Amino acid sequence: MRLEFLGAAHEVTGSCHYLQIGEVNLLVDCGMEQGADLYVNQEIPVNAAEIDYVLITHAHIDHSGLLPLLYSHGFRGKIYATRATSELCNIMLKDSAHIQMFEAEWKNRKARRAGRPLVEPMYDMEDACGVLEHFIPCTYGEKITLCPEFTIRFIDAGHLLGSSSIEVWCTEGDNTTKLVFSGDIGPGDRPLIRDPQYIEEADYVIMESTYGDRIRKHPPDYAVELAEVCRDTFTRGGNLVIPAFSVGRTQEMLFFMRKIKTENLLPEFADFEVYIDSPLAVEATSIFHKNVQECFRDRALDLIKKGINPISFPGLKVAVSSEESKMINFIQKPIVIISASGMCEAGRIRHHLKHNLWRADSTILFVGYQVPGTLGNHLLGGAKEVKLFGEQIEVKARIENLAGISGHADQEHLLQWIKAFGKTPKRVFVVHGQDSVCDVFADLVTKETGVQATAPYSGDIYDLNANTCIAKGSRERAVKKKVKDARVVSNVFARLLAAGERLLAVIRKSEGRPNKELGKFADQINSLCDKWDQ
Repeated sequence: MRLEFLGAAHEVTGSCHYLQIGEVNLLVDCGMEQGADLYVNQEIPVNAAEIDYVLITHAHIDHSGLLPLLYSHGFRGKIYATRATSELCNIMLKDSAHIQMFEAEWKNRKARRAGRPLVEPMYDMEDACGVLEHFIPCTYGEKITLCPEFTIRFIDAGHLLGSSSIEVWCTEGDNTTKLVFSGDIGPGDRPLIRDPQYIEEADYVIMESTYGDRIRKHPPDYAVELAEVCRDTFTRGGNLVIPAFSVGRTQEMLFFMRKIKTENLLPEFADFEVYIDSPLAVEATSIFHKNVQECFRDRALDLIKKGINPISFPGLKVAVSSEESKMINFIQKPIVIISASGMCEAGRIRHHLKHNLWRADSTILFVGYQVPGTLGNHLLGGAKEVKLFGEQIEVKARIENLAGISGHADQEHLLQWIKAFGKTPKRVFVVHGQDSVCDVFADLVTKETGVQATAPYSGDIYDLNANTCIAKGSRERAVKKKVKDARVVSNVFARLLAAGERLLAVIRKSEGRPNKELGKFADQINSLCDKWDQ
């Protein structure tokens, strides 16, 4: 029974953990790295075709974004996630594939003109649609037996619609060991979704530490603070541009905007308009409406019971088509623009930054975590000039941060979550945090709970029966930003190799089948080889 750490080890994004019992292989999350990479990540130690199960904690791309790539490399197993996570992945993975294909097309136009080699997208829409066929939606609190070796249960983590911590019971012979993967833990007291649920026992806990080094003050009334930013910007005659994640943060911003309107917090600009410029955000908002009973907190449910939509209000506009998006920048009055991506790395937000960063009357308001190395992080860090679409843009707009608003628990709430385990775990593994934060928080967990806490690196392997590290991964630092992800390489020949590896995996699983079937299979393979060997 072994646990290997692959992604989000001493880094914040790219979550991926590998569990193996006998010949059964399971992944918890399969996320894409975002921003600059600190460490070279270990590859998945088996062929993608040999992965039997994937468990997804929530739909954010840094936890689910490499699933289509896994599929393109031969994965055909089962993916378990909550119902809301499955629905959100349906739109987010397709959107990610669209971005991969669009960026490849854009680079190839430039490459052709410069006589450089063409590039392939990391994955395409066919891969995204293919992997979505393997999702199995689950309900919170339902205990599910995957196979004799693994039983699982999803518990609400309070981070995002459908987000979960996952309990995993691992059975090897007569020995059963319980692991808990925290996923991303919410801070509680969110406007729409429920507080995180606590879990009382586990043998091993794998927990996030995004804000493990900081304590946030008691959250302010965000609607009041947001109204002040609007007032200041509109008085100057500029636009308020909010880079926001399409799923989760956009809907929270709409909740606060509705409150500004209904409580008349901005009387001098009472008829101001808010534009959502993200097709993904529009689809995600629809999914929020479908999952209110299972995921929404009481106060949001109370509004719905009264016939009030908690994320809709007069003056809310939606841009879906590219033409509608472009027209926003021709509006002559001050407006609010909410657009993705939240870290400004891709999507329509980059166009709105191009049109507003140079304006001293406009404001760019960040409302979420900005991974180091991203454009959002550079702007928050005081960048005076940025490059967008090949053009240098001078930064004259006000750059603001709505302090405290986050989907992640701070140090105090993370400690409350881990202290809820009544049965003392054998070990706590601290992941999903910046390099130094993982170590700091691991030391704090040991000090506060008396439980041995470890901050593993990518490639570290633990024998869970013996509670020992049996192999250490590389501590090699990435010398430059990787193109996409160190665990995978995507090009046409790589896809061919992956297909061959999948064939080998199928052959191995065919052992014990009737000789007649095996003979027919062998003849088909030889026939195919004869065709291509000529």
